[in-house]
Amino acid sequence: MTTLFISDLHLTPTRSDITECFVTFMRTEAIKAEALYVLGDLFEFWVGDDDKTPFADQIRSEFKALTDTGVSVFFIQGNRDFLLGKRFCKETGVTLLDDVCKIELYGQNAVILHGDTLCIDDVKYQEFRKTVHKPWLQWLFNRIPWFIKKRIVSKVQSDIRDDKQMKSLDIMDVNQKEVEHVLSTNNVNLMIHGHTHRPDIHNFVIDGEQKTRIVLGDWYTQGSVLTVNPSGFDLQIRPFGKSLH
Repeated sequence: MTTLFISDLHLTPTRSDITECFVTFMRTEAIKAEALYVLGDLFEFWVGDDDKTPFADQIRSEFKALTDTGVSVFFIQGNRDFLLGKRFCKETGVTLLDDVCKIELYGQNAVILHGDTLCIDDVKYQEFRKTVHKPWLQWLFNRIPWFIKKRIVSKVQSDIRDDKQMKSLDIMDVNQKEVEHVLSTNNVNLMIHGHTHRPDIHNFVIDGEQKTRIVLGDWYTQGSVLTVNPSGFDLQIRPFGKSLH
């Protein structure tokens, strides 16, 4: 029995190396797992479930093929794919989870999330997040023709890149007090998230209890996979270049 976690793949048609690593992972590893959790930012940016480009269809087909085998797949929206919704899930068999979700992993409870909500020191980003997550705004955006949405998204992405260049790395990292708050609120000792692109396993103590925060890595230069089984967990890498061909 094994449960897998991935995040921050930032899949895009311009990075075939990432896509190949993802496809290999799905067909050789995920297919053997009990469950797969995708903790956001699967895509560089998901414009909407009405994206019918060949690339989007390819990714959908990989998930559909996996869920058809009986593997449970769960998805938490990230800051790059917060527009991924019910239609994508219906077409792929993926289950969409809340932004912060408590799960049970082989006898141990854990809280999972993308991780951007932990970065509360980045006030400007949190304001942006609050705006784009307004239901009425998403409802309106989803009814705009796809090619117009793509133009809007391109402009937003450019603004975000410019904004990130002006921020310190510490501001864009998690706030430890917020981490502790989420752990305490959910009454768990284990947290798993992505977003920060700083893969690591952090151990610390709160009120005499050992806590663990596992940060998944991005897929810019190699794959990053967290494997969890009854014996424990292991944060691993997957080198690019090992395709199915």
